[in-house]
Amino acid sequence: MSDITLEVNGTRKALSVEPRRLLADVLRQDFNLSGVHIGCAHGACGCCTVHVDGVPRLSCLTFAVQCEGRSIATVESVGGPTAEHALQKAFKSEHGLQCGYCTPGFIMTLIPFVAAMAAERRMPDDDEIREAMSGNICRCTGYQGIVAAVRKAISDQLEGAGS
Repeated sequence: MSDITLEVNGTRKALSVEPRRLLADVLRQDFNLSGVHIGCAHGACGCCTVHVDGVPRLSCLTFAVQCEGRSIATVESVGGPTAEHALQKAFKSEHGLQCGYCTPGFIMTLIPFVAAMAAERRMPDDDEIREAMSGNICRCTGYQGIVAAVRKAISDQLEGAGS
């Protein structure tokens, strides 16, 4: 067993875990964060994407002990019932989700991309958006709604910045 302390969504918690225990399992079982979905358990679908020190990472391929001293953010840290993130709003308005299983992974993967595009004050083309989300699989939507949602989220942020 290894003693570790994780900071998840701003909350620090000391745990004793087996070195081979996956971050996805710790987040779901020890932190009760059901937004971390396990789709394939092989790193191919992106459903389990979280941010580790602000960088998207597949929690099904990350050992919890690797995150000692790091800050972890899950989809539960994004927006909330009364203050949704621009990307969450866009997913709803542009029909970027159907069953919703892959949505947390897409949201966590695309937040840095949307922020980068807004900071650069430019709208990417569809190929750039598809490349940014290429590590995520959706079996329901056909991706058009997701691409439209990303475009809307960027557009909304650009309009909000006064462009």
